[in-house]
Amino acid sequence: MSTGFELRSVSKTYDGGVLALSQVSFEIDARENVAILGPSGCGKSTVLRLMAGLESPSSGQILLNGTNASEEGRVLLPPYRRNVTMVFQDLALWPNLSVLDNVLLGIAAKSLPRQDAHRRAIDALSLCKIEQLAPRKPAKISGGQQQRVALARALASRPRFLFLDEPFSGLDLVTKMELLSDISRLAKKEEITLALVSHDPMEATSLCQSAVVLNNGQIEEKGRLADLLHEPKSAILRVFKEQLKDLPLG
Repeated sequence: MSTGFELRSVSKTYDGGVLALSQVSFEIDARENVAILGPSGCGKSTVLRLMAGLESPSSGQILLNGTNASEEGRVLLPPYRRNVTMVFQDLALWPNLSVLDNVLLGIAAKSLPRQDAHRRAIDALSLCKIEQLAPRKPAKISGGQQQRVALARALASRPRFLFLDEPFSGLDLVTKMELLSDISRLAKKEEITLALVSHDPMEATSLCQSAVVLNNGQIEEKGRLADLLHEPKSAILRVFKEQLKDLPLG
């Protein structure tokens, strides 16, 4: 049985006839992180929302571990049963709650005993190297630290898949590099598969081994990221290759 997500001829049309995706098919192997790339408005975030079960496809199927999770107009496997957590560009931290309480809120639906939930939240903060910030409010910490809080909240739920929807925009280069290194380390340690939506070649190559490139709601190219960068067909990967020309493609 396959492990991971599989999209089979998935299309998504929104109200007003806006076509976000058209006949998209690809697989995300549970052992390989994937970057979902393409210009703004090409359907990248829609792909994540469909896989997470937050929306249903207009046509086609989405399978998780070989089981039908979504089909035309229906979400068969609800989000809470997909073992997926998302981190968005808008981190959605509650300003009136402490860092610890923000993380606890992310696992409230699991109905853990209070002591177990507290221990899990502290462990997640420790993994992200911010346990000392537990009593502080989001407004009193830096942007990079807020990113780590959002990541800790996601990790506390112990997901199998972590979806990252452009969560690093606006960060300075040093902070971004530290976060990318930590996320890569944590994903390996916790055996989490990443799916990253990004416009940044450094983010994509730091975290992902494979890529799916979308344009106008359709797949332009897909495969191993290093192979795609060697002979890119899409405009965005040609730009990536130019920006990365002085770095190893590994």
